[in-house]
Amino acid sequence: MYQDPLVGSKNKSLEKENANTAPLVVIIGTRAQLIKTAPVLTELERRGRTYRLILTGQHSATMKALLDDFHVATAPEYVYSGPEVSGIAGMIFWMPKILLRLLKRRRLVFRGRHGERATVVVHGDTFSTLIGAIAGRLGGARVAHVESGLRSFNVWNPFPEELTRILVFRLAHIAFCPGEWAADNMKNYKLEVVDTGQNTLLDALRTAVSEGRSRGENAAADQYCVASIHRFENIFVRHRLEWIVRSLERVAQVYDVVFVMHPATEKRLRATGLFERLNANPRINFRERMPYMAFIRLLRESSFVLTDGGSNQEELYYMQKPTVILRNATERREGVGDSAVLCGFDDGVLEGFLRTIQRATSGEEGLASEVYPSRIIVDRLLRDGEGG
Repeated sequence: MYQDPLVGSKNKSLEKENANTAPLVVIIGTRAQLIKTAPVLTELERRGRTYRLILTGQHSATMKALLDDFHVATAPEYVYSGPEVSGIAGMIFWMPKILLRLLKRRRLVFRGRHGERATVVVHGDTFSTLIGAIAGRLGGARVAHVESGLRSFNVWNPFPEELTRILVFRLAHIAFCPGEWAADNMKNYKLEVVDTGQNTLLDALRTAVSEGRSRGENAAADQYCVASIHRFENIFVRHRLEWIVRSLERVAQVYDVVFVMHPATEKRLRATGLFERLNANPRINFRERMPYMAFIRLLRESSFVLTDGGSNQEELYYMQKPTVILRNATERREGVGDSAVLCGFDDGVLEGFLRTIQRATSGEEGLASEVYPSRIIVDRLLRDGEGG
């Protein structure tokens, strides 16, 4: 693992070295954030622009593998190196600890060597997004929010993501919005709005598909679907979790199911006795969470996907892969009414989807767009000396 310059207070030589870094700081906490931000990082590096990459430790497993997959050259700094944060109780203790550590070193993190004001880049709607935005603001930096403007317009659904987004909108100076609808949602906020046309995930998918081609990957022969569930609103609400389990059993009557297991999901399934029930079904196969490139290949070769992930929804839309969104509401428009259905935990919606499911697509149908969101973001960060 890389050296950890932010944890602890006695590494004076590293603090002196960090004081000389350029004032562009990217703060990331989760795998999804790293995947979507990686194209921005590599574009910065391609243009010779240095930056600091700070990982909050909200997720820890596979983060280094993701950096390697996307060929990110900049070594990360870890503000927290303990166990991965996967539960609500853990979040309550983790958040103030991370915020205080960043603020304790705010002059080193958020100022250049001559006192220049830094630009802090945060992404999405996680607790790490909020921590980065608060720390950046209190540290006197500009805050740039990537994937800004997404809304469900219901503060309780999804919770706490919708509340997090609203708070970050008020803290940010620049909003990078993945499309016109998201940009329009920011018209009542006092900040600069930049429409990136699409989500940076499109750039990440291009990389993943290109890597797959270069490795000579071949399509799988068997028909299967993929399931991926991890949202707190699903795994910590018993009746929703039970509905999802029943639905997977229904799907398994027709298709083999590859269930990609998140640690928090497995923990809840075991606690509720539902893990053993699924494990007893010969057509439901558990897979550990896998590297991004392998996961994209799994999605591309599947017949369809059942997921509650916002990033998955976007990935599958770009690939035009049939999708069941396991939520009551979504803050994203990608795929809904086209390749995806919002289930609302309704048996009839699932049955209708299974009756009308089309043949599996190749998983590359939507990647030919001429829009490169990461380039737009980097253009803005570097314009007029932004970020240094």
